[in-house]
Amino acid sequence: MEAEERAAEHDGEREMTVDELAARVGITVRNVRAYAARGLLPPPRLVGRTGYYGPEHVARLLLVREMLAEGYSLAVIERTLATAPAVGGSATLALHRALLAPWLPPEPEETTAEELAARAGVPVDPATVDEMVRLGLVERLDDGRLRVTDPPLLTAGLQVVRLGVPPSALIAAQARVIELVREIAATYVGMYVETGWRALFAEGSPPDQLDRVRAVVDRLQPAAAQALLASFRTEMAAAVGAAVEAELGALAEE
Repeated sequence: MEAEERAAEHDGEREMTVDELAARVGITVRNVRAYAARGLLPPPRLVGRTGYYGPEHVARLLLVREMLAEGYSLAVIERTLATAPAVGGSATLALHRALLAPWLPPEPEETTAEELAARAGVPVDPATVDEMVRLGLVERLDDGRLRVTDPPLLTAGLQVVRLGVPPSALIAAQARVIELVREIAATYVGMYVETGWRALFAEGSPPDQLDRVRAVVDRLQPAAAQALLASFRTEMAAAVGAAVEAELGALAEE
């Protein structure tokens, strides 16, 4: 991979046709077009009906090929590249992947509103599906099916619904949880940027510190999750205790 990245850099600003691009990366033209259709490549520069590709396209295709070889699905690769800079070179994309990939949710699943309702043991409710779409919990596909963006989160939600909690109440609660978790994530990332990030790159540029970045992210993910879960357990115990005390007190007064 490193040799290929150096070769891509030596290409400079030289532009290629789709056939030349495919040959340069070692994949078929058909696959290049398929990856482009999924949004994995930025649009080429068009001259008439001919598209011309540059080093940024080579860098992206090399990353796609590498991640596929490591067992990542196209869906995960698509999410990894969704926020990557369109003109990023190989080193920039490698850094982007190292920082983002460990935090991505598992592989999405496809289902239908009817299947979700059956799993939850409740009637189909279009309004509930609309709210799930609004929150980003599911996405509508062109064929009318639904893509579940985070299957473990959905499974946990279905378990709560089967306990008797109305889907509308659970979704309202989840909307609030998402807001709070977003604040927590911003707090952790802000802390890391202000301390670990700057210290990490004090001795060199980010691409030069790629191995250190990967090592830090691999350690940061479980540490942050463990700290969050520990805090949640403590606060949940306090909240449950207070709720039980209040409810028992109300019963005693009756």
